[in-house]
Amino acid sequence: MPAKREHVVVVGAGVGGLTAALELAAQGVEVLVLERSAQPGGKMREVNVAGAGMDAGPTVFTMRWVFEELFASVGVQLGDWLSLQPASVLARHAWGESERLDLFADIARSADAVGRFAGSAEARGYLAFCERARRIYRTLEAPFLRGTRPTPISLATRVGWRGLPELMRISPMATMWGELGRYFADPRLRQLFGRYATYCGSSPFQAPATLMLVAHVEQDGVWMVEGGMHRVALALAALAARLGAQFRYGAHVDEIIVRNGRASGVRLSSGEQIDASAVVFNGDVAALAAAKLGASSKRAVPHTNLHNQSLSAVTWNLLAPAQGFPLLRHTVFFSDDCRAEFDSLFWRCELPASPTVYVCAQDRDDGDNSDDAHATSRQPERLMCLVNAPARGDGKPFTPTELTRCEARTFEKLARCGLQIQRSPQTTAITTPADFERLFPATGGALYGQASHGWKASFTRPGSRSRLPGLYLAGGSTHPGPGVPMAALSGRLAAASLLADRPPMHVAAPRPSTPPWPPAATPGGTSTP
Repeated sequence: MPAKREHVVVVGAGVGGLTAALELAAQGVEVLVLERSAQPGGKMREVNVAGAGMDAGPTVFTMRWVFEELFASVGVQLGDWLSLQPASVLARHAWGESERLDLFADIARSADAVGRFAGSAEARGYLAFCERARRIYRTLEAPFLRGTRPTPISLATRVGWRGLPELMRISPMATMWGELGRYFADPRLRQLFGRYATYCGSSPFQAPATLMLVAHVEQDGVWMVEGGMHRVALALAALAARLGAQFRYGAHVDEIIVRNGRASGVRLSSGEQIDASAVVFNGDVAALAAAKLGASSKRAVPHTNLHNQSLSAVTWNLLAPAQGFPLLRHTVFFSDDCRAEFDSLFWRCELPASPTVYVCAQDRDDGDNSDDAHATSRQPERLMCLVNAPARGDGKPFTPTELTRCEARTFEKLARCGLQIQRSPQTTAITTPADFERLFPATGGALYGQASHGWKASFTRPGSRSRLPGLYLAGGSTHPGPGVPMAALSGRLAAASLLADRPPMHVAAPRPSTPPWPPAATPGGTSTP
């Protein structure tokens, strides 16, 4: 008698859901992915502006090893599915028209740039900071990033007695901002490296010093993805489909069905009911806590603290000429007052009077071999401009007046740094916290789950096993945290937990390895190679 095939429903085709679907399908599990949007990717989405597709979510590809291991686990090579170009220049940073600092993948080269920018003492501080970030990352990679959600006790157990001294040096009780003061006297450099807290939607004044490890993640490699970051989602969906996973787009899940105390399927907004032996939820856990997927699944996660939401954003995707400032692929224009900016975001829940502006010039490379004098363009190019915003997309969304004022301040800041962008409403797509709330319900527009504030934050994100048997969790609001590679790790953990929990009689033979054929995906339908 052939082995019984297990049927798993994955709710959401974000990176975590795609990764879980890929690994489950590779193990012979019958997988159906249900996605409410017309294309995969979740927050790693693409928008079309005046006929040009461009990334409207994450723009930085890091921790390449996560995806190399993932693709290798199903018998293919990452390079056969994605074309990646390493960046020599990580980002350009500006405080004014003449105050600029580039950071490089080469730490020695960055130290030289820091020295020319702020003096030799700051260059020495930078090198010490890099070593500290490296040690924090190495301490936490295996026991925390790769492992199931730990407790403080289990984390100490995982590192072992030999690793306890290094674990104590990660300074979880100290704030990131406070620890940065040990390395940098120049407030501009504290502001620059404190910005890494926003990668987790948090404030450097409240986030633990352990988040300094983000600096090492970037120094360990940043890649540019040919076709944009959305191509990563298309590749994952195409490979999962090649292994047998099915995809249904435009499928809105209204309820997770619970029978006999176990998740046993879903009900769509159309009324259709789909039975399953297990469900993987790839959405913000706040939606479960708010009973957005039914009262029965509300108990699957701890109560969500609505006062500890991570940052949202206001973004402008533009097709426009940009002149006067030599943009690179990644450029950051810093606020005039760092503390006031974060006080506005987290204490007053307002849009900052002086925002930090991130610009992703998606038609440019890292600029390492280009002449700054020729780094402006008179031709329209694909740009995404982003400012951080409080997650007020549900209860008290920003008024048109507030958003208009934010837009004026944002582009005035760019102009003061010398960047002129010729904008028009016809070639601009704006996304606000209210829009993010509609895309990702029950979040208020928060893009990173709960903020990583205080030493306990890393231990309060739910793990892959929910409190409801048969319901597994993946995505940036779960362990190990937000960001594209972290979400991928969460998907792998969800798949591994599900496979470990299923009864032995459900085991089916894994699918054979897939030939490394490059994929092509069709948005709005099942991805095909």
